[in-house]
Amino acid sequence: MKPAFPDRFRPATLLAAFLIAAAALFAGAGICDAAPQPLGESLANVAPAQPDAALAASLLGHDAAGLTLSRQDAPVPAWRASDIAGQPLGLIGSTWELAGSTGYSGRPIDVLIAVTPDGHLAGARLMRQSEPVLTLGISPQDIADYVDGFAGIDLTGRLPQAGDPGMPDVISRATVSTGVIRDGIMRSGRILAQAQGVGQGAVDRLLWREAGWDELTQMGGFGHVTLSMAQAAEGLEGASRPLTPSDKPFIDIYAGLVDTPIMGRNLLGQRDYNAAIASLGPGQGLLAVMSSGLHSHRGTDWKRNGQFERLAVVQDQTRLQPTADDDIPVTELQIDGAPEFREISLFRVNIDPAEGGIDPRQPFAVQVRATRPAATEGQEVALTVTVPVTVPAAFLTRPQVDTPLWLEFWQQKKLAVGIVAVMLAGLGLILLGQEWLVRRPTVWRRVRIGYLLVTLFVLGWGLNGQLSVVQVVAFLNALLSGFRWETFLIAPVIFLLWSAVALGMLFWGRGVFCGWLCPFGALQELLNNAAQALKIKQIAVPQALHERLWVIKYTLFVAIVALSFYSMEQALILAEVEPFKTAISMRFMRAWPFVLFVLVILAGGLFIERFYCRYLCPLGAGLAIPAKLKIFDWLKRRPQCGRECRLCETKCTVGAIDPLGRINANECVLCLRCQVIMYDPNTCPVLKRRARTAPPQPAAARPAPSTVPEVTP
Repeated sequence: MKPAFPDRFRPATLLAAFLIAAAALFAGAGICDAAPQPLGESLANVAPAQPDAALAASLLGHDAAGLTLSRQDAPVPAWRASDIAGQPLGLIGSTWELAGSTGYSGRPIDVLIAVTPDGHLAGARLMRQSEPVLTLGISPQDIADYVDGFAGIDLTGRLPQAGDPGMPDVISRATVSTGVIRDGIMRSGRILAQAQGVGQGAVDRLLWREAGWDELTQMGGFGHVTLSMAQAAEGLEGASRPLTPSDKPFIDIYAGLVDTPIMGRNLLGQRDYNAAIASLGPGQGLLAVMSSGLHSHRGTDWKRNGQFERLAVVQDQTRLQPTADDDIPVTELQIDGAPEFREISLFRVNIDPAEGGIDPRQPFAVQVRATRPAATEGQEVALTVTVPVTVPAAFLTRPQVDTPLWLEFWQQKKLAVGIVAVMLAGLGLILLGQEWLVRRPTVWRRVRIGYLLVTLFVLGWGLNGQLSVVQVVAFLNALLSGFRWETFLIAPVIFLLWSAVALGMLFWGRGVFCGWLCPFGALQELLNNAAQALKIKQIAVPQALHERLWVIKYTLFVAIVALSFYSMEQALILAEVEPFKTAISMRFMRAWPFVLFVLVILAGGLFIERFYCRYLCPLGAGLAIPAKLKIFDWLKRRPQCGRECRLCETKCTVGAIDPLGRINANECVLCLRCQVIMYDPNTCPVLKRRARTAPPQPAAARPAPSTVPEVTP
């Protein structure tokens, strides 16, 4: 029987305390002062920051009275600073415009940097960011000191890495965001140094002037082959349906590497060219293939098998075949004078011979294969069109290829990745072997408490592996404004956790995260266990009120997502309703309103187990929506559950079992407590009744006393 409700006003008292703490929190955060940054705003429409004379003087350490600024678009977009005599002082550029630097929020991080003519970074100033931890977790002075620390860096040699002498130390608790700032500053700084004629690998990615189609073809930028219908009919002789010979083109094809701006930027336009260059990995180049005529160089099989089987890039013994992942969609060319093409393709290709790619310094060929069924049944005739390509000598010098930022983070976090992988493997064994585990109450109890301790101390406070609704908003932002895997790969621990949670939701529902991998959820449950051990009386919330309080967390989730369409910054402030950043990421080292808010929540959890998870967590509410797609139902119930026995209902960790004995998958955290009770012959009333009606057993065969922990609701 469910215990009597001790105090009908106590849940209201806890909620009132929560609202008071929330008011103090948001008053301190200044939610009304945030500048709108719409979620749905296309990143292509985000303008780069622009310096004025005073800011330029500050960055370059020069007197503003004698400084002039002029905008240039070539060879790279930047502002050229000169003194009163017209002598160059350096270039100032935007990391958003030059490197497309975006943070973990999916929004731009824009830093204005100044580089002197001798290739040294003179100064930097953070102009725009929407990072949650930088918005409300780190002081502006800490951010300014970090950015100022890049002054004096030499950009003419090997770019220094994090931890190298002279590099500023990352800001504790904001390693990903400060890493993105560092990466944007260093990459943009090298571009500005190369634009002034210093540094390494400056030629091919900076050689730029406006040119039309005819000029590019005269420079030898493209290989070109035309095959007439008559030639194709001869080459495909023996086909069951012969081609009709004529002078019309069977295929008229152009191909060439377009890495250099004089090729790629003229061909694609600046925005598409920058996006294509930004998508390249180490050792990759851009291959353009354009054709007209009867025969398609792309075909349609690639949509089914992911391979462009008609195409191949060949050089000596090296043969590369583009895949669907290498394809960069291009709908039209931006260059004047280009022929009308039926198909335009842009592929990422391997141009690093050491890694099995082609050598762009040597001639290579693009081959297009055409096949037709032969007149002889079961055979086919084939024709290969070969387009020779030689990259002009002026385009060949290539810049140093750096390790991508996301890969750098994964290399730095090898130990953390290994720990998380072991934790996830262990959790997989627990959930897959749950029927064995729940029949052993003592083992289950030790495994449960042990795993929660590891989740809190190692995953949470040690590795900062706390998922958040902010990441859900960032994912939505990426889908609406240009999804890039690199944005999410820069946080290895978070990426692994989200991958595991996404897979786990298909098999088990949201409980994989909420019940096992959430450090704050672990903190609540462990504190409540301690409270029960100290005989703190638990509050049993009536079912009707319990279900209505669920509305709060779902409303919070919808409000955060909806607000982000208007202003990302205000959405991040509202997301402070999550206590995760204060309690886990920053380990309670924040201003008193934030700490008070968390303490009120934890205090509520002493009387109502997982109080925050039940009624307030927007992330849990968000996960409940896709979790409806779960494939399996691993939790067992008996026909008597809810009718003859309601013990599991009263002992459920989060009140996910209704009076009819049904488990609400939207609320279940997969703690397995109900399964332990159901299989324990000394606890489950149904099994007890069966035992009483069964023939007497020998003493040795009687079950041992139950060790299922008593949980007083």
